[in-house]
Amino acid sequence: MDSANIVVIGAGVVGLAIAARLSRTHKGIYVLEKNHRIGQEISSHNSGVIHSGIHYPPGSLKARLCVRGNQLIYDLCRINGIPFKRLGKLTVATDDSQITVLDSLYRNGKANGVEGLRFMDRDKIRQMEPNIDAVKALYSPSSGIVEPDDIIQHFAATTMKNDGIISTQTEVTDIRFNGSGYEVTGTSVGRPFAFECNTLINSAGLYSDRIAETVGLDVDKCGYRLNYYKGEYYRVLGPPPVRMLVYPVPQGAGLGIHLTPDMSGSVKLGPNAYPVSEIDYNQGSKSDDFMNDVAQFLPGIRKMKIEYDSSGIRPKIAGSGKQFMDFIIRHEKDRGFPGLINLIGIESPGLTASPAIGEYVSGIYESEIVG
Repeated sequence: MDSANIVVIGAGVVGLAIAARLSRTHKGIYVLEKNHRIGQEISSHNSGVIHSGIHYPPGSLKARLCVRGNQLIYDLCRINGIPFKRLGKLTVATDDSQITVLDSLYRNGKANGVEGLRFMDRDKIRQMEPNIDAVKALYSPSSGIVEPDDIIQHFAATTMKNDGIISTQTEVTDIRFNGSGYEVTGTSVGRPFAFECNTLINSAGLYSDRIAETVGLDVDKCGYRLNYYKGEYYRVLGPPPVRMLVYPVPQGAGLGIHLTPDMSGSVKLGPNAYPVSEIDYNQGSKSDDFMNDVAQFLPGIRKMKIEYDSSGIRPKIAGSGKQFMDFIIRHEKDRGFPGLINLIGIESPGLTASPAIGEYVSGIYESEIVG
């Protein structure tokens, strides 16, 4: 049986961010990915938004890691020549009843350390985005966009530069704690493999609850059982109707169908959010539903043409999608599994937070495992 120091399960943006961070000072790091390529699930099925941190309760991991990640990801892009756009974002209220939600987002953002937040009245909104109709907006200048694959590839290249190994087409089928480490077995390119490692980091995204269960945890008792929520995007054909990110006030399981320019300037509508029982990226919604939602703050959308673009699946811990559920990033020593770090329910703002999550997990490793 081969030996490793640290095994990370999952080569999405978060798993690779962790590996890249740990590989700065530690050797013997392996990243195991069941798909043919890295970043093929949650990481490559999102809009690439760099979030500011206004949507998450103060003191939560999502808030702390989003705000820290926002700073780190811009620095990472500048230093490494990765293209990005710091567009800014308007979160808009279309009637007076929604203004209290904007006030709440403002208080969240201020408590979380988000800089530059300010309110816009109807005239200022029109100056910034002439096609948007809203009574009031919260402007967050630190919001932006990046191409997710550029960040994924950066973390992968950093890991390999630091002698870490990334193994794709490598699926973990069994994990056993033997009292001193973890025996990880499965198949790699169709052939059996076996590792023994000192530290196991579960960053398996959509399958992270199954990996935790494979280790021997009762995921229902721990509150780790995941529920899948699907989100779809449509794309505006023709000239882009907005230059910056434009969001409605949050509602339901997501942040509402919003307008997101991509790196080319083209604008996407989405995502919606609804529960699904399987991982399925096929089209399941109608364009009229997107039109109707967006028309509340972009009336001209009815004169535009849109087409289906893509979809993604989020791993939500909350069954109904309405209750806030924080990231779970936890060393499981007190449950009888020293050296196991679980990351469960890492959905939005996972891309933004990824460098901060790498930093956070490295801190857990240094203080609680290496000690």
